[in-house]
Amino acid sequence: MNVAIKTERLPGSSYRIGVWVSLASMAMLFTSLSSAYIVRSASSFDWIPLRAPRVMFAGTACILLSSVALEFARRRLKESFHEAYARYLLLTALLGVAFLTSQLLAWRQLARQGIYLATNPYGSFFYLLTAAHGVHLLGGLLALGFLWLRSRRQQSDDPDFVARRQARADAVAIYWHFMDGLWIYLFLLLFLWR
Repeated sequence: MNVAIKTERLPGSSYRIGVWVSLASMAMLFTSLSSAYIVRSASSFDWIPLRAPRVMFAGTACILLSSVALEFARRRLKESFHEAYARYLLLTALLGVAFLTSQLLAWRQLARQGIYLATNPYGSFFYLLTAAHGVHLLGGLLALGFLWLRSRRQQSDDPDFVARRQARADAVAIYWHFMDGLWIYLFLLLFLWR
């Protein structure tokens, strides 16, 4: 006797699954780097903490605001306000670029003070952690660009199309909010754990 079992997946659920798998690997990477940072800071006489460059506070505000803008974008998509959705996606991406620019400016400020990758262990971890975060944030910017380009296409009322589109936006939002939370964690680690 053969029994056929029909399993239906929600349209777009693979996007969310893929994001959660990639976030798990990123969490492991940053957990490993954080552990190394904490162990090295406790066992070193050459550990010289830095003061946070002021531009990093502006960058932190930018990345927090970008998450707010992305939530506005998702809500506009759910309400079928496609033009507003596209505008908020663009605003999110611009705030993400502003955050990355603030990181580069912070690196320039540190370089002018003579603090480079090999100056001391703290400086090495600072550059490593902020660069690793920046590279992953670039991936989020690419995903936002993809969503924005797709938002410029012909719209459809087909339920599967709408569900996949919403699932893509949800997956990118999960990734982006993770990057936002990760930055807050890294900021606190770098400037409170000394």
